Amino acid sequence: MLARPRGGAERVIPAIDTPDIGRAEALARALAPGCGAVKLGLELFTACGPEAVRRVAPVAPVFLDLKLHDIPNTVAGAVRSLLPLRPAMLTLHGAGGAAMIAAAREAAEAAGEARPILLAVTVLTSLDAGALAETGIAGGPVQQVLRLARLALGAGADGLVCSPREVGPVRDAFGEAPLLVVPGVRPAGSAVGDQARVATPEEAVAAGADWIVVGRPITGAADPVAALRAIGGALA
Repeated sequence: MLARPRGGAERVIPAIDTPDIGRAEALARALAPGCGAVKLGLELFTACGPEAVRRVAPVAPVFLDLKLHDIPNTVAGAVRSLLPLRPAMLTLHGAGGAAMIAAAREAAEAAGEARPILLAVTVLTSLDAGALAETGIAGGPVQQVLRLARLALGAGADGLVCSPREVGPVRDAFGEAPLLVVPGVRPAGSAVGDQARVATPEEAVAAGADWIVVGRPITGAADPVAALRAIGGALA
């Protein structure tokens, strides 16, 4: 399994969101020396499939963010199908339930020490309390994150994906053991875009994030390597 980062640039995971496999590989090669892993998500995987991971995995550890969410048997099968790609991290939706997460963990164990870190996605960073209420979930993001965290960690997830706003409450409730990967991170002065619950890299790490995920402020910059270097340098 990928080791917990010790600090600085190792904490940064650039999100490579593009349907272009060539651009994804080029970005990964350019950014890999200055980060802890790279995130590949639905946009690239839907366009290019497993080949995208095969192209990038030799360059940098891959955080494969597919947010698997289905019945336990289907998710377990998906995990088994992904193991040959050797992702360093893999996401599941915490809302899929304890049985689904337990089935994913059992399937992942087939990879032994090379198995991916299993991360339960709690509440998407684009959702605020009002948007959650529209889906029938009352109480706001913090309560829902803690509810799903308890379920997922109890079922075998190694860690969680949550916004910077919930890192402190999660650490207070569950201590240092869970690995926390935190999107919704924006350097000071960056556009928030479609994110509803955000913080700066320094704020997220100070709260207790292990890794921070930063997308457009890096990959949309005129010089992505320099943008990554600035973020990593601020965390040193």
